[in-house]
Amino acid sequence: MVITKPANEEGRIVALEKYAILDTDPEQSFDDLTLLASFVCKTPIALISLVDEDRQWFKSRVGIDASETSRDIAFCSTAILQSDVFVIPDALNDERFRDNPLVVSDPHIRFYAGAPLVNEDGYALGTLCVVDRTPRELAPDQKDALKALSRLVLAQLEFRRNLILLKEVLTDRTKEEHQRQRELAHVQETLMRVMGLRHLPASARPR
Repeated sequence: MVITKPANEEGRIVALEKYAILDTDPEQSFDDLTLLASFVCKTPIALISLVDEDRQWFKSRVGIDASETSRDIAFCSTAILQSDVFVIPDALNDERFRDNPLVVSDPHIRFYAGAPLVNEDGYALGTLCVVDRTPRELAPDQKDALKALSRLVLAQLEFRRNLILLKEVLTDRTKEEHQRQRELAHVQETLMRVMGLRHLPASARPR
């Protein structure tokens, strides 16, 4: 499958890397949102998929064991090109996906709906998506709920990144404070030596 990449692909990959989230351990805050998406949309599979340069990696997943797939077979590679929820009611009736390995073999995708995770700079980092093994439609209220949950996923991504940045700033400040303390101690030692020399009789001072 030949995939079309976003026009801002280079910047998008750089933006994704800044979140420092790829290949990290599962986190409850993301898993809760994935579980909610599965529940609201009544699908056996739900994923938070982040589209890297050559793969899609799942930060959170429900109903599937794989942690990533090749980008060239990922439905999410198409979803990140959209401005709204991308819906495939029946993959076998869509010429773009009917021969896709994810359709003709495990997990046998028939229905897909993905809400792109677009950050404030306009980069689509991935999707919050739901998948079913039978054809179906997404009801209007389910579509709205999926979009709302995708915004919460993005908010969690931003919160996580800001927390990392804050820790880095605090670490740098701690290092700077330790350096200042070492410098102050050195100055104090120097002053003590000088003051000690001043109180010594001239005959006892080092020559």
